[in-house]
Amino acid sequence: MAKFYTTVQGDMWDSIAYTQLGSVSHTDKLMNANLQYRDIYLFPAGIVLTIPEVKERASSLLPPWKKVGYGQ
Repeated sequence: MAKFYTTVQGDMWDSIAYTQLGSVSHTDKLMNANLQYRDIYLFPAGIVLTIPEVKERASSLLPPWKKVGYGQ
């Protein structure tokens, strides 16, 4: 079953990928599922996007530079 998301004013690709797919790592999948909107950076309210199915949620591990104590 297809899943959809209706944008709110100010949504961006990466924030939608994070909230709907669990990680900004899935931004490319989200954009590829909605090629007709690829030129939009900052969404207006009311755009209905198709949310692709992902096999697994991306790892929630932080990159090294965001970890507490990195470089100490």
